[in-house]
Amino acid sequence: MSLRYDRIGEEIRKGISDIIREELKDPRIAEITTILSADATSDLTLCKVHVSVYDKDDAVRRETVEALNHASGFIARELRKRIEIRRVPKLLFVLDDSIAYSVYISKIINDISAADKKSEETEGNDE
Repeated sequence: MSLRYDRIGEEIRKGISDIIREELKDPRIAEITTILSADATSDLTLCKVHVSVYDKDDAVRRETVEALNHASGFIARELRKRIEIRRVPKLLFVLDDSIAYSVYISKIINDISAADKKSEETEGNDE
């Protein structure tokens, strides 16, 4: 049964992604907005849509999610036209910072690695 909801979530994710790219003209939505996942409940009443917005400004990321939630009715209507589903769930867009967090952790690791390499080189020159 879980596989069915995973497939539905994937179809919803693809559909929303296409709708945002092709139909929505809201200037509040950042250009680099990615739909990471869509998790529908088993009764298809609610679908939590995880959104990643690539922008340094936190206000822009939050405004993009607010604009998507504001347009959720329009997105659901368009989704109904694009995928065959008995009931289109209520869409709830939430900001997902996992990619930004991964970039941040990667930068820290690279900085530590560079510092270790530099310290090894200075120790090697002392001998």
